[in-house]
Amino acid sequence: MKKKTEDPNNMNADNETAQQDATPQTQSEQDTTPNSEPCKEWQQQLDALNVELAATKDKYLRIAAEYDNYRKRSIRERESIFSDSTAQAVMTLLPVLDNLERAAMQPTTDAAFAKGVSMTLEQFYECLKKLGVSEIEAQGAQFDPNFHNAVMHVEQEGCDDNTIVEVFQKGFKIGDKVIRHAIVKVAN
Repeated sequence: MKKKTEDPNNMNADNETAQQDATPQTQSEQDTTPNSEPCKEWQQQLDALNVELAATKDKYLRIAAEYDNYRKRSIRERESIFSDSTAQAVMTLLPVLDNLERAAMQPTTDAAFAKGVSMTLEQFYECLKKLGVSEIEAQGAQFDPNFHNAVMHVEQEGCDDNTIVEVFQKGFKIGDKVIRHAIVKVAN
């Protein structure tokens, strides 16, 4: 084995390489220090962009909420329009229903005529049911001014106060919306 001899010229070359390696690291470290001007500018730009992003995000969320409210309001309006137009059409037809009921209550010797009126009346009620129209419960129920219109008060034994004892005209509603109040006589 040969012993390696150290060359003084060779040692200087190694030292220079080590110094060159050390010098670029310190320069790159100086470039990334927070005190340098380019970093401050970049940080200011980043801060400005973050503020702009926050404002844009806030604007987007507000627009999304407004659109959601608009969508819900338009759905409610569409449902309301259908309900209102159905109520208006039924209101126009209720006098015909009243006349059919009066005709069905009249005594007659013609059985075919009575059966025809009865079948027409049943068909009318089926059509109302399909439209979501229901009769307001009145006979024997407690008086409710939201659904009933009292035109007479009578003293009657055996009845609780505010009990409906007679119905003069039937009332109808769609859901909770009253189309026509029931006209009733109430016991005191």
